[in-house]
Amino acid sequence: MIVFFVLCLFSVCLAEEDKDSALPRLNDVTAAEAFIDSVEVAVIGFFETDEALGYKEFLAVAKEMRPLPVSLCSEKEVWAKYNITSDTISIFRKADLHQEHLQLSKANKVDADGLVRFMTINNIRYITEYNQASAVGLFQSDVKTHLLLLANKGSSDFKQLQERLRAIAPKYSGKMLFVLVNGREKSNDRALEFFGLKSRDLPRVGIYDGNSDKKWLMPKGEISTERVQSFCDSFLSGDLQNKNEAEKPEDKTEL
Repeated sequence: MIVFFVLCLFSVCLAEEDKDSALPRLNDVTAAEAFIDSVEVAVIGFFETDEALGYKEFLAVAKEMRPLPVSLCSEKEVWAKYNITSDTISIFRKADLHQEHLQLSKANKVDADGLVRFMTINNIRYITEYNQASAVGLFQSDVKTHLLLLANKGSSDFKQLQERLRAIAPKYSGKMLFVLVNGREKSNDRALEFFGLKSRDLPRVGIYDGNSDKKWLMPKGEISTERVQSFCDSFLSGDLQNKNEAEKPEDKTEL
């Protein structure tokens, strides 16, 4: 009986250890930098101890949010590197070169649902699919210019178009966010209407500038990496905006 009890206890301990070991632990700055650099979005739970507020919830959410890359760190040298002063969940993004920190001691409430929302909203990648949750993160970003691939998910050329844009998105990190708008989602009808499009008109590529609340559509034709890059560069240089202004008809004056 005693042997059975010990074996059961040992099994429970192993299960708990396996649960924690599923997340890598970052033991120095080099490991942290390598982890952050290896992925588009990295999540690090900076917890001083396993008893810290939000630690158990973080482990549960990390399992639920797979394959989002998540790790743990209790090394103060790493904390200092990223200006962490207390237990914090941090998200590091390459798409807009942004860091988002949730300081748990200042949170009104720490629960699994809240952490899922925090990670989902801030999961901004080189190409982010537009939906109700991601829209919050996209519009909260300091990068206000969005390159939009408006396409019907599941169409014959969809994956190819997505990969073409993914290949050039890193070039515009911190300048533009690349966003996929699925024309087959009814909830995206308003986004298409904003560009004067319907699902049958896709695929198209557009730019939305949040600072001016203006939009531009790339002329019809092949959606090649070269054309998309030229379109993006034309916006960043100001040529696209100047061209549109020059093409506007002059206001008529009443005689």
